[in-house]
Order: sequence, then C-alpha cells, then structure tokens
Amino acid sequence: MEGRTSHGTPTPAPTLPTADEGPLFDSLGLHPNLLRGIHDMGFIRPTPIQAQAIPPVMQGRDVIGCAQTGTGKTAAFVLPILHRLMQRSGNGRVRALIVAPTRELALQSMEHLRLLSRHVPLKGAAIFGGVPMESQISALRKGLDIISATPGRLLDHVYSGRIDFGDLETLVLDEADRMLDMGFLPDIQRIISLLPPKRQNLMFSATMPTEILKLTRQILHDPIMIEVGHRGGAPPAGIRQAIYPVARPQKVDLLVQLLRQQGMSSVLIFTRTKSYASRLSETLQKRGFKVSVLHGDRSQSQRLSALEQFRRGRSQVMVATDIAARGIDIDDISHVINFDVPNSPEDYVHRIGRTARAEASGDAFTLMDPSEEPLMQDVEKVLNKSLPRVTLPNFEYVKAVPGPARPHHGGFGGRSHGQHGGHRGASQHGGSHSGHGGAGGGGGRRRRGGRGHGGGGGGRP
Repeated sequence: MEGRTSHGTPTPAPTLPTADEGPLFDSLGLHPNLLRGIHDMGFIRPTPIQAQAIPPVMQGRDVIGCAQTGTGKTAAFVLPILHRLMQRSGNGRVRALIVAPTRELALQSMEHLRLLSRHVPLKGAAIFGGVPMESQISALRKGLDIISATPGRLLDHVYSGRIDFGDLETLVLDEADRMLDMGFLPDIQRIISLLPPKRQNLMFSATMPTEILKLTRQILHDPIMIEVGHRGGAPPAGIRQAIYPVARPQKVDLLVQLLRQQGMSSVLIFTRTKSYASRLSETLQKRGFKVSVLHGDRSQSQRLSALEQFRRGRSQVMVATDIAARGIDIDDISHVINFDVPNSPEDYVHRIGRTARAEASGDAFTLMDPSEEPLMQDVEKVLNKSLPRVTLPNFEYVKAVPGPARPHHGGFGGRSHGQHGGHRGASQHGGSHSGHGGAGGGGGRRRRGGRGHGGGGGGRP
C-alpha cells in the first residue's frame, strides 16, 4: 500500500487456478474502457502472472513479479497502472515511471500502453538514448502521464529540468535482473533518490537472484511476491534443447547446414560480441540467407528495422547479442541457436526463452566447441539435467566430435525430428514429447499480423 514505511518479508500471492480454469479479464475489476481495448484485441483470459499481479497492483500494493519470458509480464503492470491513473485526472506531469535496461524494452512497454489504452485519455512516451532528443523534449512539453525510459537518457532529461517527479505515483523496474547485470544499479539509485518517498513500487524480472532480493528490501514496502514457474530460471517446458559439439572453425558450416533444414522458418542466433554478430550476419547473407542483425552498435532506426523485418518474416534469421535481444517480443520464433555458449546459465535461459513463448513449443540448439564444455556443464547444473549431444547426418566433421555422445531420452517431438532429418543421437527416440507445446487457457493462440498467434478470441496480451 502506498506510503508504507516498514520493510518486511514479501507476502506470497494467493494460489490461483490454472489458466484454463482461471479468471476472465472481465472479473478483475479493470476500468470498462480498458476492457474495451482488451476485447478489441481479442483477449479473454489473463496469463497466470497477469491474473495474480493485476489485483494487488490495482489496490496500490508493492509487488515483486518473477516469471519466465513470454508470460505477459508487461501487460501485468501496464493494465493496473492505467486503471489507477484513470481514477483521477492528471495535470500533464509524470505519474508513472517504467525504467527498463534497453530501448527495445522501453518501446515494448509503450507499445503495450498504446494498444491497451486506445479508449483511455492517457499519454505516454518512450525515453531512450541513441536518438535525437527533440521528439522526446516535445512530448515532455506537451505533458505525459507515463514514461518508459532507459536510465541514462532519463537522467539527462531530469538534470536538464524537463521532468518533474513531484506527482509520481508508481515506479516500475522492468527486467530488474538485466539492469543489475548491465551495471545500472548506481543510476537506479540516483533515480530513486529523485522520487517522492510515498509511491507504489513494482519490480518485474525473469529471475530473482540474491542481488535483486537485496534491492527489493531497499525500495519496496511490504511487497507481495508473485512467482510463476521456478525462481531458479528454468526455461519453459515447451523448449526442446540439444547440443551440437563441433570444432570452432566448423561452426559456421554446421550452422549453415542447420539453417537449410526444413522447418527453420524463424531463427534467432545469439553471439557473445557485437563485432561477431555483424561478421556472422554478413557471412550468412553471402550464403544466401535473408538476415537481420541486432546489437548495441546499430542505430535505433536500424534496430527497429531489423526487428520489423524479422517479425514480419521478411528475414529468416536474426543474429543478435544478449543485451540487444532482451527486449525482443516476437511470437513464433521456431528456433534459437546459440552460436556461442553463453557466459552464464542465466543468459542461456534468457536466450532460449525467446522461443516457446506463450506456452507454445520451440527448439533451442547450442553449437559447442571443446573449450566451451565447462560453460555448458554449468548450464546443465542449473537445469538439473544433462542435455543431449547430437551430430548432424551428412555433415563432414573435421575430426571426431569431442566428448561422448549421450542418448537423447524423450525425443525432440515429432516436428523436430521430421524436420531436421533424424539427427544422430536423437532420432531413434523421435516420438512425441509429452507436455510440450499447445496454448492453454483462452481457447487458442491469437495472430497479431505477420508472425504471431493464430486462432482468435482466446489469446492473452
């Protein structure tokens, strides 16, 4: 509740029924004009994180929301914030602030606001660096109710006297774990020092490491803790994972072979560095693939264009770095491929979580050279399971694949094996993978232009 002064252990949220049995949006008490926007978009039932987060946020409680990627965290805070702001008229000063680690995430929040508030007289804008400030200054002068911002550019505007937080009611830290990973903690602390002490605080994150819990004790008051899935950061159940051991000089050739397999319709490839993302995208283009590239050295217009090309299916492949891809919100990515084993298990979980969104299914492959085996073992420890090592038929490996090939128990599911030609080490188990795939709850997946959900009236924001 706003204005609390005592800190304490987060209160667990009440357990709700599964999405199939859960509430309708109509039952959550949202403003009728918000419900009109939700219905216009064809949504009927909230996701679990939305169903559990929306009521306490509407009541003014501080909330910690921890859920896997693709579960609808953004709408879980945008909808109740809009509802609360509609209870009284504003005066053009900022009343809600969303702080995000990347420009893509800042834009994502504003896109949700735009779609959900089509019948609501509230104004918002995304504030981020890498673009000229003029349009942002103009929007601020006209008056805004909500700002979604990256820390650095937000502070630039504040110190220039263009933003006054005197009327701020709600602060949201979106993807808080990534903000700490990127070194934004000092900026976050500066921002918090500028805000009114009496405010609502919301923190949403895909993982909840110890550092995040420490931060919650500093800024949240008697928060409700909402967890959907596992705090340890387990990936969605619908992701079928496999490791391709290969010598590093052969990684590009193996990747090309994989991309030419049937079913590789929408492939997100991760590299560790910006420079290699650019080089790999150029190489794949020379090999005949339609490729987009997304990393921090690209201009904002280039990044937006790359996302749009990939979202609409005009690019089969997107090559990206971890930080830039954190804000990717694209349905129906068929495959995630780790060209490099990530440096941390948390990054691995975030990477592969780009596929199998909204309870769908997808494939995640990792190309692993011998030097990366220790990193992969760290991932397997966090996942608490060994991942299958497979080889690609008809690919001429320079030498024996390092490490013993382990049998794949349970298979990739019918689609994967049929489409990938029966990869060695897995094809003998090519039956259906029980429990994977299939959207639940609202009666089908909703298509939103280009790639997206199909089916109609039962999707979720």
